[in-house]
Amino acid sequence: MSAPLKSWPIDVVSVQSQVVYGSVGNNVALPTLQAFGLVAAAVPTVLLSNTPHYPSLHGSAVPDAWFEGYLSDLLARDGLRQARAVLAGYLGGPAQAEALARWLPQAIAARPGLRLIVDPVIGDHDHGIYVDPGMIAAYRRHLLPLAHGLTPNGFELAQLTGLPVDDLDQVAAAARTLLTGPTEWVVVTSAAPDSWPPGEMWVAVVERERLEVLRHPHIDIAPKGTGDLFSATLTAHLLHGVSVADAARQACERVVRALRLTEQARCAELLLP
Repeated sequence: MSAPLKSWPIDVVSVQSQVVYGSVGNNVALPTLQAFGLVAAAVPTVLLSNTPHYPSLHGSAVPDAWFEGYLSDLLARDGLRQARAVLAGYLGGPAQAEALARWLPQAIAARPGLRLIVDPVIGDHDHGIYVDPGMIAAYRRHLLPLAHGLTPNGFELAQLTGLPVDDLDQVAAAARTLLTGPTEWVVVTSAAPDSWPPGEMWVAVVERERLEVLRHPHIDIAPKGTGDLFSATLTAHLLHGVSVADAARQACERVVRALRLTEQARCAELLLP
């Protein structure tokens, strides 16, 4: 009698957007995680032809029943036997945040030690809020209390905390209000942009007793997907045992390489290194 077949060895469950054309969400996260030797299962939150800044757009958020089914079937297939992280990016609406929060305790029961890393996609300094405004309360209520770490940009940190984030001291103070329960760190991208010297950008790595500011070149293009690349790269390095500050530093370097590659190719979509 042959031995039973083993389940697929998933390392990361990546809960993000998916597009036909472009480099955002799981289109970025999966190849990035795979480049670091990790097996990633993609759970789509929206299925779109492309990002909304193009003249035409087709698709929508996946139905709530589908989304909940994707998650529950991962458990039914015993897919989390060796999973180490859930990476949550762009969500299709508050109901998905609530569904993910209901599923996570079951996932952690199946795989103790599973960590949730949340990139709370809300908007940015240039465009303001570009998701359902109800997502701010949904993140606060459902996902922040369960997260091991967070990767908001400076604008998103302000939306989540309701606090000023105009300089690094304010960024650190606001981020530390989120360091409750299991949350151990907040990595703030595009931190305090009014304080940047010419040609430079800052990332703030905030822990309970430590603040480290990472400085990297400002590449003067703005393709979509850089935040998704950052959070996936950071997650990959964390799962390889790197400290959060070093993981963030290497994620910055990878994003800069991608931006330079994209700029050199004059490409409308982010090119991955």
